[in-house]
Amino acid sequence: MITHVDKDGRPTMVDVSAKSPSLRTAHARTRVQLPSNVADALHATGGVTKKGPVFDTAIVAGVMAAKRTHELVPFCHPLGIEKCKVSVDFDRDRSNEVVIDCRVAVHNRTGVEMEALTGATVAALTVYDMCKALSHDIVIGETRLIEKTGGKSDFHSTESAA
Repeated sequence: MITHVDKDGRPTMVDVSAKSPSLRTAHARTRVQLPSNVADALHATGGVTKKGPVFDTAIVAGVMAAKRTHELVPFCHPLGIEKCKVSVDFDRDRSNEVVIDCRVAVHNRTGVEMEALTGATVAALTVYDMCKALSHDIVIGETRLIEKTGGKSDFHSTESAA
């Protein structure tokens, strides 16, 4: 069933007014592959480029994006997010890959999957922006939902949520 169209087939926001508020959480992850020279430079400088602290700036951008998801994605409900935690770090097993996790929580009638996905993605775009002077061969890779809880059903990805 398509939920974002009305009885006349026109686009519409889903009506969640009859649902009971409950704790809704989501965890999304984006991976960024860096060319060797970029990864080496970030490792050597503690994650700082001429533009500033890459990972810290990406964290701030990810939180800001999660809070503004409803302004970016049509039909997302505006939510008073109660928790948003973005982490950005090198993958333990691949020194040229950055792993970005965004965890969001709210007590509401609708979930926060889109907020978590948006936060992780914008944080990845920020890593790209802050490192592009070193190389344009940066690849923003897979973005996926790792976990969501609350609502009709929970979801847990087959990828480790480490």
